[in-house]
Amino acid sequence: MGRERVVVGISGASGVIIGIRTAEELLKAGREVHVIMTDAAREVIRHEVGKGDRLPKGARVHAEDDARSPLNSTSFVVDAMAVAPCSVKSLSALASGYANNLLTRCADGVLRTGRKLVVVPRETPLSLAALENMAALKRGGAIILPPCAAYYFGPRTADDMTDFFVGKILDCLGVEHALFRRWGGK
Repeated sequence: MGRERVVVGISGASGVIIGIRTAEELLKAGREVHVIMTDAAREVIRHEVGKGDRLPKGARVHAEDDARSPLNSTSFVVDAMAVAPCSVKSLSALASGYANNLLTRCADGVLRTGRKLVVVPRETPLSLAALENMAALKRGGAIILPPCAAYYFGPRTADDMTDFFVGKILDCLGVEHALFRRWGGK
């Protein structure tokens, strides 16, 4: 099949830079990267990142309503997927199997075929419904990775914290990186 194929789903929650940076780092690591962006994610990108999608060159970008995308079918093998950030709307759809767009359909296929799905829920505080949806996804095989701040590595900027979150996603996907100093590291 060639190099590992990884999908980054970016839904309409604050923290879109986490998904963008994840795609960048996966490309640097030699992965074939597909990015699925919801319409709401495009709006958040314009607000949080500025004009343009600022997606890395080399990533194949798919709209959420792209009925012709190969990502609609599990016959187009995806090795892993991260949904970063994952809105509570997308979280709810994923937990209930409501595959109503390309992002949720692809993630559903990843779960059904037993591949890695990392979900980065971006909401605080969390409602009971969101917690129950995360629990359902975890029971279904997903990795739930909230972007929780860590301070042991001495972050100084928002970019440092973003790199930490992206590094944790890469850890879950089995991708080597040097985005943050690990505990006990010098």
